[in-house]
Amino acid sequence: MSDSSQQYSGMTRYRWVICSMLFLATAINYMDRQVLSLTWKDFIAPEFGWNDTDYGIITGCFSIVYAISMLLIGKVIDKLGARRGYLWAIGFWSAGACLHAFCGIATNGILTGTWLVGFEGAKESLATLQVVGDTVWTVSTVSVYLFLAARCVLAIGESGNFPAAIKITAEYFPKKDRGFATSVFNSGAQIGALLAPFVIPLLARYYGWEMSFLLVGAIGFIWMGVWVYVYDAPQESKHVNAKELAYIEQDAAEEGQATEKAAAKKEKGISIWKCFTYRQTWAVVAGRFLPDGVWWFFLFWAPAYVRDVYGYSSDSTTGMLLIFTLYLISMLSIPGGYLPTWFINRLGMNPYAGRMRAMLIYAFFPLIGLIAQPMGAWSYWYPIIIIGIIGAAHQSWSANVYSVVGDMFPKSAVATVTGIGGMSGGIGCLLFNMCSGMLFTYSKETQMDFMGFKGIEAGYMIVFVVASLAYLLSWIIIKLLVPRYQLIKE
Repeated sequence: MSDSSQQYSGMTRYRWVICSMLFLATAINYMDRQVLSLTWKDFIAPEFGWNDTDYGIITGCFSIVYAISMLLIGKVIDKLGARRGYLWAIGFWSAGACLHAFCGIATNGILTGTWLVGFEGAKESLATLQVVGDTVWTVSTVSVYLFLAARCVLAIGESGNFPAAIKITAEYFPKKDRGFATSVFNSGAQIGALLAPFVIPLLARYYGWEMSFLLVGAIGFIWMGVWVYVYDAPQESKHVNAKELAYIEQDAAEEGQATEKAAAKKEKGISIWKCFTYRQTWAVVAGRFLPDGVWWFFLFWAPAYVRDVYGYSSDSTTGMLLIFTLYLISMLSIPGGYLPTWFINRLGMNPYAGRMRAMLIYAFFPLIGLIAQPMGAWSYWYPIIIIGIIGAAHQSWSANVYSVVGDMFPKSAVATVTGIGGMSGGIGCLLFNMCSGMLFTYSKETQMDFMGFKGIEAGYMIVFVVASLAYLLSWIIIKLLVPRYQLIKE
């Protein structure tokens, strides 16, 4: 047995219970986020008369509200603490998810003055309104604004998930384990996305699209009850014994810091504006801007892609299997997330160097996206498999960008810097989704040509090219900004 194993022999492993709670919260987060993408094309758009531009505006506005919220929410969570901050966030986004269900009733109420109708009554009334020439535009516009309002509530709440989760990971895991722990809880995104195509379209088909928002949103309130019982800071938790606490705080011991004093004395915080003066912050911004836009594009548009290019609706057996396969393949990010830990433990690299080497490897995988659309001429399975591989590379990349924050910033600033990075990703998503929506509408209307593809397929080919190059470009920028590991001390 090694000296390290003997030192920590007999420790509890409660940190993994906490990690499982982060995993569940992230899965719920992505289930809530996926409901609209899996219902809009086949259920919501026909009811309200939406087109691709309308959907692009809704997803783009969600992204910018998410981005702005991420800038502020990190500081809020640093002040409130992980326990209260996480409760506030998931309660808010669960309420926002449920609000979507009432947009049809509210649209009918605004247009007719009649509010006391059920879901079916609103559908019948709106169908009648849409046969009147000028009213089609009105129904579409009013419903888009109402969905925008509900998405804004969802975005504000969801913005708290990753800052809180990364802060908790920094509290419960030493630096060498944070990349893997983050990849484990971050895989909740794929699990949520895996379950969504089998659950949400069927709920929408048999019980109405409104119930899919209500039932999925309600799951978050159940999580809140469990969180109150499960979470305490590691120094205060009765489930963490002395040896596990020593394992968690090994970085402080190795760096010659007084762990007891660090536990007793809160670190001085770093203001948001001060964070922007560090090159390390801008490296995190670069790591999130383009890659997050790519990931959210596939999250929001994959069901529409399957419908537009191959003709399978989200509630068809083939459509559900395609989306399920895409996110099943993206689960490869879990073992992929262990790669930096292997570099650190086996090669003796510092955490930042190990992550950067792993992220370079991840950045090469999305390049196969350049052949996704051409391969689709043989079978629709090829682009789905390729998108899944890009998704796995993204989640492995994302886990390590998150972990870089904990490596280089004090714990008191982790949520703040994570929020800044999230803001960057949200802005990237805004641009990616709004531009994609306008591109797809334009490509269909003009039957544009690009690299041998015509119409909507040409639009998707343009997006694949951008997505394929995004990660390598981002890695180069990060490396230029922060060539080597440098700890921020305040």
